[in-house]
Amino acid sequence: MMPLGQQEISGSQDGLFGSLALLACAIFLSKLWLNDLRGNSSKAEGALPGATPCSPATIRIAVLGALILLALETAGEKVTGLDKAQSTIQAHFLLAMIAASFLEELVFRGYLCIQDRGQKMLVTSTVGFSIVFALAHPYLWTFQKVDTGSWLGGVALHLDSSKAWFTTIALFLKSLWFYRVRFASWNPRHSLLPCMAAHLSINLGAFVIKAVQGHVTLS
Repeated sequence: MMPLGQQEISGSQDGLFGSLALLACAIFLSKLWLNDLRGNSSKAEGALPGATPCSPATIRIAVLGALILLALETAGEKVTGLDKAQSTIQAHFLLAMIAASFLEELVFRGYLCIQDRGQKMLVTSTVGFSIVFALAHPYLWTFQKVDTGSWLGGVALHLDSSKAWFTTIALFLKSLWFYRVRFASWNPRHSLLPCMAAHLSINLGAFVIKAVQGHVTLS
């Protein structure tokens, strides 16, 4: 979803440079992906995955499902009072969120799936990689200054945080939806376009919600 998601983002220039670097990487790879899409060469050797067209209806379904999940997550946080545990991000983090919409879909829904060993293996890999996707986002864990007395080194666990568990489970469900979109019968060419659109709509929606709640700063 959003790399570093709900966590506090430091005010240093490193955060801005990191966001710009992610965006530059996404722009470069998206240009290559679009070239494959235009050339209809998704099955050619070396072509990026999911570089196939899809119908506008497919994109609409994907985005609608994504926004429903975001609405349910937001409502769940409100009902449980977890919305009060929201952290603040800097405005430039929007660049990283936009970049993640492409990069994470290319990696997870594009490469991290087993397509050629039957439906059962596809579903199993979808669930497995969705767990990896959710845990890869630092909510249940964070990096801290290295503590030589800890076997985890600079990793701190937050297994007692209800907010961390809630957000991680929400990420898992969103990932399942993105995989569903990729391999649904109404996306017969397994295009990544609707997955990217769905992911982008969630990230932009989350940013807007944070901004409305006063959790986006300019510095």
